[in-house]
Amino acid sequence: MNQKMVSSVLRDARRIVVKVGSSLVTNEGRGLDATAIGEWSRQLAALVRGEGGAPREVVMVSSGAIAEGMKRLGWTARPQEIHALQAAAAVGQMGLAQMYETKLREQGMGSAQVLLTHADLADRERYLNARSTLLTLLRLGVVPVINENDTVVTDEIKFGDNDTLGALVANLVEADALVILTDQKGLYTADPRKDPAAQFVHEAQAGDPALEAMAGGAGSSIGRGGMITKILAAKRAAGSGASTVIAWGREENVLVRLVHGEALGTLLVAQTAKTQARKQWMADHLQMRGAVVVDAGAAAKLRDEGKSLLPIGMTAVEGDFSRGEVIAVRDPSGREIARGLANYASAEARLLCRKSSSEFEKLLGYVAESEMVHRDNLVLTAG
Repeated sequence: MNQKMVSSVLRDARRIVVKVGSSLVTNEGRGLDATAIGEWSRQLAALVRGEGGAPREVVMVSSGAIAEGMKRLGWTARPQEIHALQAAAAVGQMGLAQMYETKLREQGMGSAQVLLTHADLADRERYLNARSTLLTLLRLGVVPVINENDTVVTDEIKFGDNDTLGALVANLVEADALVILTDQKGLYTADPRKDPAAQFVHEAQAGDPALEAMAGGAGSSIGRGGMITKILAAKRAAGSGASTVIAWGREENVLVRLVHGEALGTLLVAQTAKTQARKQWMADHLQMRGAVVVDAGAAAKLRDEGKSLLPIGMTAVEGDFSRGEVIAVRDPSGREIARGLANYASAEARLLCRKSSSEFEKLLGYVAESEMVHRDNLVLTAG
């Protein structure tokens, strides 16, 4: 990998997910670090405003609720009981959200708290609702601050970590890059705190099995993750085409320097571009539960002009499918010409055939999207 690639990955990224760990957010458990959170907020605002470059869309995934709750409750050791952890999360989440809201507001930025569980991202409808909400917030120039909803779950607290959540959010919003800020400079060939011969890894391919062999276990009594969770998160993010940078969270101006092309931390490069990854996934679907048939005019717009599929161009709906499933698009002769993600379930799609978007609310009682399949979620399968 050459230096040009290293510097261009984040410089070219337009949508970025930033994840910060508990030890950074809470200054190793001593309480929320207002100075550090204020500094990250300043950098996030600079990215959104495009200071010194193009404007970016940013999502913050922040640990720290349980650690802050422990501090507020006077606990010096992480409890083992699930209900105690949930109580700590409930107490700490109040302060965490307030701190980000305050620091981002000082920078003239709006913020929003979003609490997610892995179950939200496993259920198709909840996944799409979360995605739509986050994308709307980004369009409004608001910085979403995401954390796991530790207060109402059990297995996420025992086995989950926000490195994984950061990767899932990167997939959810189709981010170009994931930045994991940690208390280490990046990835080493061994734990530098134990092995003085450990060498720094400047860049590698995300998903390379050799990386997992280098990473150890959890490195902090405050957080749950270690370098291994960051390596696995980078592998997961790469599945949707997002490259990952693991960098020291207290590096001066780290986020701004990264998007300006400076090579900081460890870069783990996704081998497949974001658009290619999504469209290849759709093209490789072997089983589809339904299809829509379009008229000749709609077929030509899809094929020749790269347009989205609008319901007004649909003549029929086949099968039974849910919102968010991959469906086929067929021309008047029945030939498949494209595949894409349905914005409406089959029952709704049947009502929308030959209808303009101005009629959607009267027919359905709401409007989700103006398109049946957006062009960003559509891949041509025939000429």
